[in-house]
Amino acid sequence: MRQPSRDERQAVLERKRTLKMARSTHAYVRGNTAKFYEWLDGSPAAKRVPQGPAIWICGDCHLGNLGPINDGNGRIEVQVRDLDQAVIGNPAHDLIRLGLSLSTAARGSDLPGVITARMMEAMVEGYAEAMADPRDGDAGPEPDVVRSVKRRALGRKWKDLAKERLDGPEPSIPLGDKFWPLEADERACLAEVLTAPDVSTLLLSLDRKDRDRSVKLVDAAYWMKGCSSLGLLRFAVLAGLKNATGRSEYALLDLKEATAPIAPKAPGAQMPADPAERVIAAARALAPHLGDRMTATKAFGRSLFVRELSPQDLKLEVDQFSDSQAIKASHYLAFIVGRAHARQMDEAERREWADVLEADRRGMIDTPTWLWESIVSLAARHEAGYLDHCRRYAMGS
Repeated sequence: MRQPSRDERQAVLERKRTLKMARSTHAYVRGNTAKFYEWLDGSPAAKRVPQGPAIWICGDCHLGNLGPINDGNGRIEVQVRDLDQAVIGNPAHDLIRLGLSLSTAARGSDLPGVITARMMEAMVEGYAEAMADPRDGDAGPEPDVVRSVKRRALGRKWKDLAKERLDGPEPSIPLGDKFWPLEADERACLAEVLTAPDVSTLLLSLDRKDRDRSVKLVDAAYWMKGCSSLGLLRFAVLAGLKNATGRSEYALLDLKEATAPIAPKAPGAQMPADPAERVIAAARALAPHLGDRMTATKAFGRSLFVRELSPQDLKLEVDQFSDSQAIKASHYLAFIVGRAHARQMDEAERREWADVLEADRRGMIDTPTWLWESIVSLAARHEAGYLDHCRRYAMGS
């Protein structure tokens, strides 16, 4: 296929994003962060959403942004894996976004509405467990979707990542649907990025046996990846780490443009002004396994964050939920999010926030009414928005 030029990329990326969002309501929710906050602000329950403690939140807490992450020493833990929208904000927003993502996944699995209600109850219970004891609390039974992806992650080595991402006897990035060629000036700019002190330090720190190495660019490509972030600069970079004896190893990096967040920040919140520095700070608070393998840089006049890709870093892929698995997943994933929140609070803050959540749990549906009503309202708006998106996509295509 003919690869798009730099001038053509934006139009191609917009078409890809539109297509991805037309695949299902769940995909539409994932790629539509701006509308989520706009519609949440205009929902009947908006004024009743409590203001939790001002902490780092994911800001875009859907299923695809959770998954197993390697700490760099082979230890795997399910954590938040995408911090593009992270802000010091209201933890209630992560709960609502996770609940909406789970509910649309349930609808896509043809589960009855009563199961969605039970999922939301389980979600609140899992989150409360994390508030009570973020270190040793009960995450509940590991759902199949998590167990299977963790099993895959634990068995993966560098050769598996290379087989997926690289091509040929000499390491290179295979061009195609996902990876597009760079202009000469883009390649030169990325080669310079690797020599930046923070980036080279990150790369050399990955090799704990031999720090006496040089870093060089082996290959690079534009990376068409994601959904809501399509249209921003993103590059896959293969870096070579070569020692004095000529022995070489490689690291695969994800360089991604960081922009101002859509998620609302808490009143008076103080965050790094540079978007990439904000993402790094959030990662260190919410996903320590990931934060230690990231750094910020500048290129093309933009702010970018650099992430070393590990074979064990995988996202949760939810095709279908059964009744029992949907409820287990809700409890387990809410515990993961709750633990990310709770590690930033002291015991008194955790107890106070848990009391706020517990106070509004009453009635036949044992879920805070502001949470339930927010999810119901947002599910309706997103379903209508999705159908309109599909109509416009069909007319445009």
